[in-house]
Amino acid sequence: MKKISFLKLLLLSSSFSFAQSVKTDTGEVARIERTLAADDMQGRKPFTAGIDKAAGFIAAEFKKAGLQFLPELTDYKQPFSLVRTKFISATGSINGNIIEQNNIIAITTEAALKINEQSGYKIIILDSTSKLSVDAVKLLQDQKNYLVIVNNFHAANFSRLKRFKRDIFKRDYNVIFVLTDAVPVNYNFEIVHEISSSSLSNVVGVLPGRSKKDEYVVFSGHYDHLGIGKPNAAMDSIYNGANDDASGTTAVIMLANYFSKLKNNERTIIFTTFTAEEIGGYGSQYFSSQLDPDKVVAMFNIEMIGTESKWGTNSAYITGYEKSDFGKILQNNLAGTNFNFEPDPYPQQNLFYRSDNATLAALGVPAHTISTSKMDSEKFYHTQEDEIQTLDMANMSEIIRAIALSSQTIINGKDTPTRVVKSE
Repeated sequence: MKKISFLKLLLLSSSFSFAQSVKTDTGEVARIERTLAADDMQGRKPFTAGIDKAAGFIAAEFKKAGLQFLPELTDYKQPFSLVRTKFISATGSINGNIIEQNNIIAITTEAALKINEQSGYKIIILDSTSKLSVDAVKLLQDQKNYLVIVNNFHAANFSRLKRFKRDIFKRDYNVIFVLTDAVPVNYNFEIVHEISSSSLSNVVGVLPGRSKKDEYVVFSGHYDHLGIGKPNAAMDSIYNGANDDASGTTAVIMLANYFSKLKNNERTIIFTTFTAEEIGGYGSQYFSSQLDPDKVVAMFNIEMIGTESKWGTNSAYITGYEKSDFGKILQNNLAGTNFNFEPDPYPQQNLFYRSDNATLAALGVPAHTISTSKMDSEKFYHTQEDEIQTLDMANMSEIIRAIALSSQTIINGKDTPTRVVKSE
């Protein structure tokens, strides 16, 4: 028993000593945070000069840290395009009967789409037993050409399918939803859209692993926010997004500097800051599509860590805590410190599927978000009051330090979190 107690004491002492060696510079945290949340970033809204300026700043920080590019890229920016579709007209008929324009919704990136029964589209019927939105999502994820007959049982909700016509990635398949009870034998449809394309970029840097280069650990946050709105009586018009999510982006930059100085990571670390989270999570969706999810060991997504959690300082929560042993590994690595990672206290908010971890988590990756935001009472969330002066920089530094320390056994290959159950 004495030997066991001595061993425990030794391990605890060792952990505590190592914890003390993991330091974060609060002044550096404040510098990065102030730059990202400054008025000249114009709220970092996608498709603006402000977000381009923010991307340039992050890329420069990654360069200072000595990170490498993703293999297929020539700089730190990972560009992609979103296609915007403006509806012009739709005409159609089934079995010789005219279908009204309002009863046709086409999810397409083709400017002029013409189809008939010779086009090879698979016909799907969504009747009264179907869940309209859920089944629509599944069909869109299939990436096949479908003519979807939506029975009039769903008439009240049919127009909601237009939400899938928002900014989308370029695709080579089409899904046409038609509100009718008719069973098609022959049909004709002509749909016209005005198509435009806009470019966005994630900012990504890589620190190659030593012995396990093909196993990836991802640290991420999103750097976009809401841009400029109308001034109110108390504030200016800029949504600076100091907490959401300049704080997470700051953490990613700090962690990039920390691990690049250590240079002892056995697994490859990918540091990424996503764009377009606020308008649909497009940045993380694109990033995830470029990776083999089976090679991603873990994802630390960091979102809104600038304020105290419901437990006070030196604490944060992990979304989807129960879905893998990711959280338990992190907490075990914090032995000898006064920091605690807790399960998400806001399960009713469904936060696990509301941030940039969601896409990789759906593919089975233990991808979790770390946050302190009190989602039941965070008064500055998505307001112009989300300013630098509302943040606790010292506590932010401790959270970043805790993430660095708690991730060590995953980074060095000793621990591998269990996989998340893939979404159906």
